[in-house]
Amino acid sequence: MTSARWSTSGASALELLGTGPAPAAVSLIGPRARVAGRVAPTDAGWTATLPLAASRWGGEVLPLPTGTYRLEIERGEASDVRVPDALPVAMMPDLRASLDGWSLRVGPPVDPAYDSGEGQAALERRYATAHEPRENAVFFESFYGRNASCNPLAIDRELSRRVPGLVRYWSVVDHSVAVPEGAIPVVEGSPEWWRARGVARLLVVNDWLRRRFVRRPGQIVLQTWHGTPLKRLALHRPGFDPRRAIAVIREARRWNVLLAQNPYAAGILKKAYAFLGRPIWVEGYPRNDVLTTEDGSDARRRLGIDPGERVLLYAPTWRDDREQIVDFVDAARLAADTGAIVLVRGHSRTLLPGEDATGARVIDVTGFPDTSQLLLAADALITDYSSVMFDFTVTGKPVYLLVPDLEHYRGELRGFYFDLETYAPGPLVRTQAELTAALAAEPDAGVAARYRRWQERFNAREDGRAAERVVDRILDQGFLDR
Repeated sequence: MTSARWSTSGASALELLGTGPAPAAVSLIGPRARVAGRVAPTDAGWTATLPLAASRWGGEVLPLPTGTYRLEIERGEASDVRVPDALPVAMMPDLRASLDGWSLRVGPPVDPAYDSGEGQAALERRYATAHEPRENAVFFESFYGRNASCNPLAIDRELSRRVPGLVRYWSVVDHSVAVPEGAIPVVEGSPEWWRARGVARLLVVNDWLRRRFVRRPGQIVLQTWHGTPLKRLALHRPGFDPRRAIAVIREARRWNVLLAQNPYAAGILKKAYAFLGRPIWVEGYPRNDVLTTEDGSDARRRLGIDPGERVLLYAPTWRDDREQIVDFVDAARLAADTGAIVLVRGHSRTLLPGEDATGARVIDVTGFPDTSQLLLAADALITDYSSVMFDFTVTGKPVYLLVPDLEHYRGELRGFYFDLETYAPGPLVRTQAELTAALAAEPDAGVAARYRRWQERFNAREDGRAAERVVDRILDQGFLDR
Protein backbone atom coordinates (compact mmCIF):
# COMPACT_ATOMS: atom_id res chain seq x y z
CA MET A 1 0.00 0.00 0.00
CA THR A 2 1.37 3.37 -0.98
CA SER A 3 -1.34 5.91 -0.17
CA ALA A 4 -4.95 6.58 0.77
CA ARG A 5 -7.31 9.30 -0.41
CA TRP A 6 -10.94 10.36 -0.35
CA SER A 7 -13.02 10.06 -3.47
CA THR A 8 -16.10 12.19 -4.03
CA SER A 9 -16.53 11.52 -7.75
CA GLY A 10 -19.97 10.02 -7.52
CA ALA A 11 -20.58 8.35 -4.16
CA SER A 12 -18.26 9.13 -1.26
CA ALA A 13 -15.52 6.53 -0.84
CA LEU A 14 -12.13 5.77 0.64
CA GLU A 15 -9.52 4.70 -1.89
CA LEU A 16 -6.36 2.76 -1.10
CA LEU A 17 -3.59 2.53 -3.66
CA GLY A 18 -0.68 0.13 -3.83
CA THR A 19 1.94 -1.56 -5.96
CA GLY A 20 2.68 -5.20 -6.56
CA PRO A 21 0.15 -8.00 -6.01
CA ALA A 22 -3.27 -6.84 -4.83
CA PRO A 23 -4.70 -7.93 -1.48
CA ALA A 24 -7.38 -10.61 -1.56
CA ALA A 25 -10.05 -8.44 0.09
CA VAL A 26 -10.49 -5.09 1.79
CA SER A 27 -13.40 -4.20 4.08
CA LEU A 28 -14.69 -1.75 6.67
CA ILE A 29 -16.23 -3.32 9.76
CA GLY A 30 -18.33 -1.38 12.25
CA PRO A 31 -20.61 -2.37 15.11
CA ARG A 32 -23.79 -2.05 13.03
CA ALA A 33 -22.63 -2.07 9.41
CA ARG A 34 -19.87 -3.39 7.17
CA VAL A 35 -18.69 -2.64 3.64
CA ALA A 36 -16.73 -4.79 1.21
CA GLY A 37 -14.28 -2.92 -1.00
CA ARG A 38 -13.74 -3.33 -4.72
CA VAL A 39 -10.15 -4.32 -5.54
CA ALA A 40 -9.00 -3.71 -9.09
CA PRO A 41 -5.65 -3.86 -10.92
CA THR A 42 -4.04 -0.69 -12.31
CA ASP A 43 -1.01 -0.02 -14.48
CA ALA A 44 0.98 0.79 -11.32
CA GLY A 45 -0.40 -1.99 -9.13
CA TRP A 46 -3.87 -1.95 -7.60
CA THR A 47 -6.57 0.19 -6.07
CA ALA A 48 -9.21 -0.68 -3.49
CA THR A 49 -12.37 1.41 -3.34
CA LEU A 50 -14.42 1.30 -0.15
CA PRO A 51 -17.82 2.99 -0.54
CA LEU A 52 -18.80 4.95 2.57
CA ALA A 53 -22.34 3.69 2.18
CA ALA A 54 -24.24 0.44 2.63
CA SER A 55 -27.62 -1.15 2.07
CA ARG A 56 -29.29 -2.99 4.93
CA TRP A 57 -32.45 -5.08 4.97
CA GLY A 58 -32.88 -4.80 1.22
CA GLY A 59 -33.30 -1.04 1.44
CA GLU A 60 -31.66 1.79 -0.43
CA VAL A 61 -27.93 2.44 -0.24
CA LEU A 62 -27.36 5.05 2.47
CA PRO A 63 -24.27 6.66 4.05
CA LEU A 64 -22.62 4.68 6.84
CA PRO A 65 -23.99 5.26 10.34
CA THR A 66 -21.94 7.43 12.66
CA GLY A 67 -19.23 5.43 14.41
CA THR A 68 -15.73 3.97 14.19
CA TYR A 69 -14.95 1.37 11.54
CA ARG A 70 -12.01 -1.02 11.44
CA LEU A 71 -10.16 -1.26 8.13
CA GLU A 72 -9.38 -4.92 7.48
CA ILE A 73 -7.17 -6.25 4.68
CA GLU A 74 -6.83 -9.89 3.70
CA ARG A 75 -3.28 -9.96 2.41
CA GLY A 76 -3.52 -12.78 -0.13
CA GLU A 77 -0.43 -12.54 -2.36
CA ALA A 78 0.37 -8.99 -1.26
CA SER A 79 3.71 -8.97 0.51
CA ASP A 80 3.61 -5.61 2.28
CA VAL A 81 0.42 -4.09 3.65
CA ARG A 82 1.39 -1.20 5.87
CA VAL A 83 -0.71 1.22 7.85
CA PRO A 84 -2.27 3.73 5.44
CA ASP A 85 -1.43 7.41 5.70
CA ALA A 86 -3.68 9.34 8.04
CA LEU A 87 -6.30 11.45 6.31
CA PRO A 88 -7.70 14.60 7.91
CA VAL A 89 -11.39 15.22 8.34
CA ALA A 90 -13.16 15.44 5.02
CA MET A 91 -16.56 17.08 4.66
CA MET A 92 -18.56 15.23 2.04
CA PRO A 93 -22.13 15.90 0.95
CA ASP A 94 -23.56 13.06 3.02
CA LEU A 95 -21.09 12.47 5.87
CA ARG A 96 -17.85 13.53 7.55
CA ALA A 97 -14.90 11.13 7.70
CA SER A 98 -11.30 10.84 8.90
CA LEU A 99 -8.76 8.03 8.77
CA ASP A 100 -6.17 7.35 11.48
CA GLY A 101 -4.23 4.13 11.10
CA TRP A 102 -6.67 1.27 10.69
CA SER A 103 -9.59 3.28 12.11
CA LEU A 104 -12.10 5.18 10.01
CA ARG A 105 -14.31 7.62 11.89
CA VAL A 106 -17.61 8.59 10.36
CA GLY A 107 -19.87 11.40 11.54
CA PRO A 108 -22.80 13.48 10.29
CA PRO A 109 -22.14 16.15 7.65
CA VAL A 110 -22.37 19.08 10.04
CA ASP A 111 -19.89 21.85 9.25
CA PRO A 112 -17.12 21.84 11.90
CA ALA A 113 -17.83 25.54 12.42
CA TYR A 114 -21.18 24.53 13.88
CA ASP A 115 -20.19 21.18 15.38
CA SER A 116 -18.78 22.66 18.57
CA GLY A 117 -20.08 24.14 21.78
CA GLU A 118 -19.59 27.67 20.52
CA GLY A 119 -21.09 26.91 17.10
CA GLN A 120 -24.15 25.23 18.56
CA ALA A 121 -24.63 28.04 21.04
CA ALA A 122 -24.70 30.51 18.14
CA LEU A 123 -27.28 28.44 16.25
CA GLU A 124 -29.33 28.09 19.42
CA ARG A 125 -29.38 31.86 19.95
CA ARG A 126 -30.39 32.40 16.34
CA TYR A 127 -33.20 29.84 16.73
CA ALA A 128 -34.44 31.33 20.00
CA THR A 129 -34.66 34.86 18.64
CA ALA A 130 -35.76 34.19 15.04
CA HIS A 131 -39.09 35.54 13.83
CA GLU A 132 -39.55 33.55 10.65
CA PRO A 133 -43.18 32.90 9.68
CA ARG A 134 -44.61 29.47 10.37
CA GLU A 135 -44.75 27.00 7.49
CA ASN A 136 -47.55 24.54 6.87
CA ALA A 137 -45.06 21.86 7.79
CA VAL A 138 -44.48 19.06 10.30
CA PHE A 139 -41.24 18.32 12.13
CA PHE A 140 -41.03 14.60 12.96
CA GLU A 141 -38.60 12.97 15.36
CA SER A 142 -38.50 9.36 16.54
CA PHE A 143 -36.18 8.06 19.25
CA TYR A 144 -33.93 11.12 19.11
CA GLY A 145 -33.47 10.85 15.35
CA ARG A 146 -31.98 7.35 15.42
CA ASN A 147 -34.62 6.12 12.97
CA ALA A 148 -37.87 7.12 11.29
CA SER A 149 -40.35 4.82 12.94
CA CYS A 150 -43.00 4.31 15.61
CA ASN A 151 -46.06 6.54 15.92
CA PRO A 152 -44.47 9.50 14.11
CA LEU A 153 -43.89 7.32 11.03
CA ALA A 154 -47.49 6.08 10.97
CA ILE A 155 -48.78 9.64 11.35
CA ASP A 156 -46.42 10.78 8.57
CA ARG A 157 -47.85 8.16 6.24
CA GLU A 158 -51.44 9.16 6.92
CA LEU A 159 -50.71 12.90 6.68
CA SER A 160 -48.84 12.49 3.39
CA ARG A 161 -51.83 10.57 2.03
CA ARG A 162 -54.38 13.13 3.19
CA VAL A 163 -52.35 16.33 2.58
CA PRO A 164 -50.04 15.47 -0.35
CA GLY A 165 -48.38 18.89 -0.56
CA LEU A 166 -47.49 19.06 3.12
CA VAL A 167 -43.84 19.80 3.92
CA ARG A 168 -42.49 17.04 6.19
CA TYR A 169 -39.14 17.44 7.93
CA TRP A 170 -37.56 14.44 9.65
CA SER A 171 -34.93 14.90 12.36
CA VAL A 172 -32.08 12.39 11.87
CA VAL A 173 -28.74 11.81 13.59
CA ASP A 174 -27.12 11.32 10.20
CA HIS A 175 -28.01 10.36 6.66
CA SER A 176 -27.87 6.63 7.37
CA VAL A 177 -31.44 7.07 8.64
CA ALA A 178 -33.96 6.45 5.86
CA VAL A 179 -36.90 8.85 5.87
CA PRO A 180 -40.29 8.38 4.20
CA GLU A 181 -40.65 9.19 0.52
CA GLY A 182 -41.07 12.89 -0.09
CA ALA A 183 -39.83 13.89 3.37
CA ILE A 184 -36.86 16.18 3.98
CA PRO A 185 -34.14 14.85 6.31
CA VAL A 186 -32.51 17.44 8.58
CA VAL A 187 -29.42 16.39 10.54
CA GLU A 188 -29.56 17.19 14.23
CA GLY A 189 -27.47 20.22 15.13
CA SER A 190 -27.25 21.55 11.58
CA PRO A 191 -28.55 25.02 10.70
CA GLU A 192 -31.29 23.31 8.68
CA TRP A 193 -32.37 21.28 11.73
CA TRP A 194 -32.65 24.33 13.97
CA ARG A 195 -34.56 26.23 11.29
CA ALA A 196 -37.02 23.38 10.53
CA ARG A 197 -37.86 22.95 14.20
CA GLY A 198 -38.56 26.66 14.47
CA VAL A 199 -40.78 27.13 11.41
CA ALA A 200 -42.89 23.95 11.47
CA ARG A 201 -46.44 24.50 12.70
CA LEU A 202 -46.65 20.99 14.15
CA LEU A 203 -44.00 18.88 15.87
CA VAL A 204 -44.69 15.14 16.21
CA VAL A 205 -42.23 13.43 18.56
CA ASN A 206 -42.16 10.23 20.59
CA ASP A 207 -39.62 11.16 23.27
CA TRP A 208 -38.18 14.22 24.97
CA LEU A 209 -37.32 17.29 22.90
CA ARG A 210 -33.57 17.66 23.05
CA ARG A 211 -31.61 20.86 23.29
CA ARG A 212 -33.29 24.18 23.78
CA PHE A 213 -36.91 24.46 22.69
CA VAL A 214 -38.84 27.70 22.25
CA ARG A 215 -42.48 27.37 21.25
CA ARG A 216 -43.43 29.91 18.59
CA PRO A 217 -46.92 31.46 18.37
CA GLY A 218 -49.26 28.91 16.84
CA GLN A 219 -46.78 26.05 17.12
CA ILE A 220 -48.11 22.73 18.45
CA VAL A 221 -46.21 19.77 19.91
CA LEU A 222 -47.93 16.37 19.70
CA GLN A 223 -46.14 13.96 22.03
CA THR A 224 -47.04 10.42 20.94
CA TRP A 225 -44.78 8.67 23.48
CA HIS A 226 -43.53 5.20 22.61
CA GLY A 227 -45.32 2.60 24.70
CA THR A 228 -47.78 1.71 27.42
CA PRO A 229 -45.73 1.69 30.63
CA LEU A 230 -45.22 -1.30 32.89
CA LYS A 231 -42.07 0.11 34.46
CA ARG A 232 -42.21 3.33 36.47
CA LEU A 233 -41.08 6.43 34.66
CA ALA A 234 -40.47 10.17 35.05
CA LEU A 235 -41.76 11.44 38.42
CA HIS A 236 -42.60 7.88 39.49
CA ARG A 237 -39.07 6.47 39.21
CA PRO A 238 -37.55 5.22 42.47
CA GLY A 239 -35.74 7.79 44.59
CA PHE A 240 -36.66 11.47 44.55
CA ASP A 241 -34.21 13.61 42.63
CA PRO A 242 -35.13 17.32 42.55
CA ARG A 243 -33.19 17.90 39.34
CA ARG A 244 -34.98 15.07 37.59
CA ALA A 245 -38.35 16.34 38.82
CA ILE A 246 -37.64 19.83 37.49
CA ALA A 247 -36.50 18.41 34.14
CA VAL A 248 -39.64 16.24 33.85
CA ILE A 249 -42.01 19.11 34.55
CA ARG A 250 -40.13 21.45 32.21
CA GLU A 251 -40.28 18.86 29.45
CA ALA A 252 -44.00 18.15 29.89
CA ARG A 253 -44.76 21.87 29.60
CA ARG A 254 -43.36 21.77 26.08
CA TRP A 255 -46.14 19.43 24.92
CA ASN A 256 -49.59 20.61 23.84
CA VAL A 257 -51.18 17.20 23.29
CA LEU A 258 -50.26 13.73 24.55
CA LEU A 259 -51.24 10.53 22.74
CA ALA A 260 -51.99 7.38 24.75
CA GLN A 261 -52.54 3.82 23.59
CA ASN A 262 -55.31 3.13 26.12
CA PRO A 263 -57.03 4.68 29.18
CA TYR A 264 -54.61 2.96 31.55
CA ALA A 265 -51.60 4.56 29.83
CA ALA A 266 -53.34 7.93 29.76
CA GLY A 267 -53.74 7.87 33.54
CA ILE A 268 -50.12 6.85 34.15
CA LEU A 269 -48.58 9.35 31.74
CA LYS A 270 -50.74 12.20 33.04
CA LYS A 271 -49.43 11.72 36.58
CA ALA A 272 -45.87 10.68 35.73
CA TYR A 273 -45.36 13.84 33.68
CA ALA A 274 -47.68 16.16 35.61
CA PHE A 275 -49.45 16.69 32.30
CA LEU A 276 -52.37 18.57 33.76
CA GLY A 277 -55.06 20.66 32.12
CA ARG A 278 -54.12 19.70 28.57
CA PRO A 279 -55.67 17.14 26.21
CA ILE A 280 -54.73 13.48 26.13
CA TRP A 281 -55.91 11.66 23.04
CA VAL A 282 -56.72 7.98 23.71
CA GLU A 283 -56.86 6.61 20.19
CA GLY A 284 -54.74 3.45 20.14
CA TYR A 285 -51.27 3.57 18.65
CA PRO A 286 -50.87 4.50 14.96
CA ARG A 287 -47.74 2.34 14.79
CA ASN A 288 -49.90 -0.71 15.48
CA ASP A 289 -52.28 -0.20 12.58
CA VAL A 290 -50.13 -2.46 10.40
CA LEU A 291 -50.52 -5.28 12.93
CA THR A 292 -54.15 -5.66 11.87
CA THR A 293 -53.90 -4.61 8.22
CA GLU A 294 -50.71 -6.34 6.99
CA ASP A 295 -48.99 -9.70 7.25
CA GLY A 296 -45.31 -10.38 7.81
CA SER A 297 -44.38 -11.44 4.29
CA ASP A 298 -42.67 -8.19 3.30
CA ALA A 299 -40.68 -8.01 6.53
CA ARG A 300 -39.59 -11.64 6.14
CA ARG A 301 -38.50 -10.97 2.59
CA ARG A 302 -36.38 -7.99 3.72
CA LEU A 303 -34.81 -10.14 6.42
CA GLY A 304 -34.14 -13.03 4.04
CA ILE A 305 -36.45 -15.43 5.93
CA ASP A 306 -38.47 -18.09 4.10
CA PRO A 307 -42.24 -18.03 4.67
CA GLY A 308 -42.34 -21.42 6.39
CA GLU A 309 -39.67 -20.69 9.02
CA ARG A 310 -40.56 -20.33 12.68
CA VAL A 311 -39.35 -16.93 13.90
CA LEU A 312 -38.73 -15.91 17.50
CA LEU A 313 -38.20 -12.25 18.34
CA TYR A 314 -36.12 -11.52 21.45
CA ALA A 315 -36.70 -7.88 22.44
CA PRO A 316 -35.76 -7.00 26.03
CA THR A 317 -35.95 -3.50 27.44
CA TRP A 318 -32.88 -1.51 28.42
CA ARG A 319 -31.45 -1.40 31.92
CA ASP A 320 -30.61 1.80 33.81
CA ASP A 321 -27.39 0.22 35.07
CA ARG A 322 -25.88 -0.90 31.75
CA GLU A 323 -25.43 0.45 28.22
CA GLN A 324 -25.74 -2.69 26.14
CA ILE A 325 -28.50 -5.24 25.66
CA VAL A 326 -28.87 -7.79 28.46
CA ASP A 327 -27.18 -11.12 27.74
CA PHE A 328 -29.79 -13.45 29.22
CA VAL A 329 -30.24 -15.36 25.95
CA ASP A 330 -27.68 -17.33 23.99
CA ALA A 331 -29.39 -16.67 20.68
CA ALA A 332 -27.47 -19.29 18.70
CA ARG A 333 -28.26 -21.98 21.28
CA LEU A 334 -31.92 -20.95 21.32
CA ALA A 335 -32.04 -21.24 17.52
CA ALA A 336 -30.41 -24.68 17.64
CA ASP A 337 -32.69 -25.95 20.43
CA THR A 338 -35.92 -24.73 18.86
CA GLY A 339 -35.15 -24.99 15.16
CA ALA A 340 -36.32 -21.39 14.79
CA ILE A 341 -34.70 -18.29 13.42
CA VAL A 342 -34.00 -15.90 16.31
CA LEU A 343 -34.27 -12.17 15.78
CA VAL A 344 -32.40 -10.13 18.41
CA ARG A 345 -33.79 -6.62 18.91
CA GLY A 346 -32.03 -4.33 21.33
CA HIS A 347 -33.73 -1.21 22.68
CA SER A 348 -33.09 2.09 20.88
CA ARG A 349 -30.86 3.07 23.81
CA THR A 350 -28.57 0.08 23.10
CA LEU A 351 -28.29 0.77 19.37
CA LEU A 352 -25.12 2.89 19.41
CA PRO A 353 -23.03 1.31 22.20
CA GLY A 354 -23.65 -2.32 21.22
CA GLU A 355 -22.60 -4.64 18.42
CA ASP A 356 -24.70 -6.99 16.31
CA ALA A 357 -25.33 -10.46 17.73
CA THR A 358 -24.08 -13.26 15.47
CA GLY A 359 -24.58 -16.99 15.10
CA ALA A 360 -26.23 -19.63 12.97
CA ARG A 361 -29.89 -18.72 12.29
CA VAL A 362 -29.49 -15.52 14.35
CA ILE A 363 -30.27 -12.10 12.88
CA ASP A 364 -29.55 -8.96 14.87
CA VAL A 365 -32.35 -6.53 14.02
CA THR A 366 -31.48 -3.78 16.51
CA GLY A 367 -30.77 -1.50 13.54
CA PHE A 368 -33.92 -2.52 11.65
CA PRO A 369 -35.86 0.71 11.21
CA ASP A 370 -39.40 -0.36 12.15
CA THR A 371 -40.27 -2.55 15.14
CA SER A 372 -43.86 -3.03 13.94
CA GLN A 373 -42.61 -4.93 10.89
CA LEU A 374 -40.60 -7.23 13.16
CA LEU A 375 -43.73 -7.95 15.20
CA LEU A 376 -45.48 -8.96 11.99
CA ALA A 377 -42.59 -11.22 10.98
CA ALA A 378 -42.35 -13.02 14.34
CA ASP A 379 -44.33 -16.08 15.39
CA ALA A 380 -43.66 -15.41 19.08
CA LEU A 381 -42.20 -12.66 21.23
CA ILE A 382 -39.65 -13.13 24.02
CA THR A 383 -39.33 -10.03 26.19
CA ASP A 384 -39.17 -8.99 29.83
CA TYR A 385 -40.50 -5.60 30.97
CA SER A 386 -40.64 -3.88 27.58
CA SER A 387 -43.74 -2.06 26.39
CA VAL A 388 -43.41 -4.06 23.16
CA MET A 389 -45.63 -6.70 24.80
CA PHE A 390 -48.54 -4.23 24.80
CA ASP A 391 -48.17 -3.95 21.03
CA PHE A 392 -47.46 -7.58 20.19
CA THR A 393 -50.66 -8.79 21.82
CA VAL A 394 -52.58 -6.96 19.08
CA THR A 395 -51.47 -9.85 16.83
CA GLY A 396 -52.81 -12.58 19.12
CA LYS A 397 -49.49 -14.43 18.89
CA PRO A 398 -47.80 -15.86 22.02
CA VAL A 399 -45.61 -13.90 24.41
CA TYR A 400 -42.92 -15.34 26.72
CA LEU A 401 -41.33 -13.31 29.50
CA LEU A 402 -37.72 -14.15 30.40
CA VAL A 403 -37.20 -12.39 33.75
CA PRO A 404 -34.13 -13.69 35.62
CA ASP A 405 -33.68 -10.30 37.31
CA LEU A 406 -37.34 -9.78 38.24
CA GLU A 407 -36.80 -9.02 41.94
CA HIS A 408 -33.90 -6.64 41.26
CA TYR A 409 -35.69 -4.79 38.48
CA ARG A 410 -39.00 -4.57 40.33
CA GLY A 411 -37.62 -3.81 43.77
CA GLU A 412 -34.49 -1.73 43.13
CA LEU A 413 -33.93 -0.67 39.53
CA ARG A 414 -37.29 0.61 38.29
CA GLY A 415 -40.43 -0.84 39.86
CA PHE A 416 -43.75 -1.68 38.20
CA TYR A 417 -47.20 -0.12 37.97
CA PHE A 418 -48.91 -3.51 38.38
CA ASP A 419 -48.03 -7.04 39.40
CA LEU A 420 -46.53 -8.63 36.31
CA GLU A 421 -46.74 -12.15 37.70
CA THR A 422 -50.51 -11.83 38.12
CA TYR A 423 -51.39 -10.19 34.81
CA ALA A 424 -48.65 -11.19 32.34
CA PRO A 425 -49.97 -12.24 28.91
CA GLY A 426 -47.56 -15.16 28.79
CA PRO A 427 -45.54 -17.52 30.97
CA LEU A 428 -42.76 -16.05 33.15
CA VAL A 429 -39.51 -18.02 33.03
CA ARG A 430 -36.19 -17.49 34.81
CA THR A 431 -33.67 -19.40 32.67
CA GLN A 432 -33.06 -20.18 29.03
CA ALA A 433 -33.78 -23.85 29.72
CA GLU A 434 -37.20 -22.90 31.10
CA LEU A 435 -37.77 -20.68 28.09
CA THR A 436 -36.96 -23.48 25.66
CA ALA A 437 -39.33 -25.80 27.50
CA ALA A 438 -42.11 -23.20 27.49
CA LEU A 439 -41.69 -22.66 23.76
CA ALA A 440 -42.19 -26.40 23.20
CA ALA A 441 -45.13 -26.78 25.60
CA GLU A 442 -48.80 -26.91 24.70
CA PRO A 443 -50.80 -23.70 25.27
CA ASP A 444 -51.92 -23.23 28.87
CA ALA A 445 -55.59 -22.38 29.52
CA GLY A 446 -54.74 -20.03 32.37
CA VAL A 447 -52.25 -18.11 30.26
CA ALA A 448 -54.79 -17.88 27.43
CA ALA A 449 -57.37 -16.37 29.79
CA ARG A 450 -54.85 -13.77 31.02
CA TYR A 451 -53.99 -12.97 27.41
CA ARG A 452 -57.64 -12.25 26.56
CA ARG A 453 -58.09 -10.01 29.60
CA TRP A 454 -54.87 -8.19 28.67
CA GLN A 455 -56.16 -7.52 25.15
CA GLU A 456 -59.47 -6.23 26.50
CA ARG A 457 -57.68 -3.82 28.83
CA PHE A 458 -54.84 -2.59 26.64
CA ASN A 459 -55.72 -3.24 22.98
CA ALA A 460 -59.37 -2.19 22.73
CA ARG A 461 -58.62 0.71 20.34
CA GLU A 462 -56.18 -1.22 18.13
CA ASP A 463 -58.43 -1.60 15.09
CA GLY A 464 -56.08 -0.50 12.30
CA ARG A 465 -57.46 3.05 12.16
CA ALA A 466 -55.57 4.86 14.94
CA ALA A 467 -53.51 6.98 12.53
CA GLU A 468 -56.67 7.98 10.71
CA ARG A 469 -58.29 9.14 13.97
CA VAL A 470 -55.20 11.06 15.08
CA VAL A 471 -54.87 12.83 11.74
CA ASP A 472 -58.60 13.64 11.82
CA ARG A 473 -58.03 15.45 15.09
CA ILE A 474 -54.91 17.22 13.82
CA LEU A 475 -56.78 18.59 10.81
CA ASP A 476 -60.11 19.25 12.53
CA GLN A 477 -58.39 21.34 15.21
CA GLY A 478 -56.55 23.41 12.62
CA PHE A 479 -53.03 22.36 13.59
CA LEU A 480 -52.30 22.20 9.84
CA ASP A 481 -53.96 23.44 6.65
CA ARG A 482 -55.52 20.74 4.53
